[in-house]
Amino acid sequence: MTPRADTPPVTADVRRFTTLQRWTHRTTAALMGICVITAACLYVPQLAELVGRRALVVTLHQWSGLALPVPVLAGLASRAFRADLGRLNRFGPHDRTWLRAALRRDKRHASRPAAKFNAGQKLYASWIAGATLVMLATGLMMWFTHLTPLLWRTSATFVHDWLALTMGIVLAGHIGMALADPESRRGMRTGSVSREWASREHSLWRE
Repeated sequence: MTPRADTPPVTADVRRFTTLQRWTHRTTAALMGICVITAACLYVPQLAELVGRRALVVTLHQWSGLALPVPVLAGLASRAFRADLGRLNRFGPHDRTWLRAALRRDKRHASRPAAKFNAGQKLYASWIAGATLVMLATGLMMWFTHLTPLLWRTSATFVHDWLALTMGIVLAGHIGMALADPESRRGMRTGSVSREWASREHSLWRE
């Protein structure tokens, strides 16, 4: 039996992330959220008064920050996760084209070629990874005060505080971009995206 001519073609979804990759992202996001919320409770007087229990907030902040690299390290057990790290670490000519189009605010999809990750996602991943390592190092200096000289601890506090503010702004932008793209969120939630979205937003990506 031949299919009817008016039957619409079936559009299969494309697998984008494995279960381990999604849980690595979720766990990292949860730990980062705890760090941001507890930091706000420690530095904003109104929140500090509202929450109270400063010692508990400090403990949560310290241990969630210390645990932040753990999901990524665990994710290295996944071949798919390691492959995606390699993709995020490579910058090609199409990424420079994407960035130029983004700076010109050219929203045409043809002018923003991207593989599995676009240039904006690559820059964000690199920046947040580096910032997290700096925050971890400066946080440890502030936590274990007997291990470093006073000048180091003072400098670490300055860097930690201002980088925390910058990270909060960048994370807000990241969340805003995610909220504006339901299909991208579905990919992180279920692991799959529509083939039409993949072809439109990541035209150089091959399943």
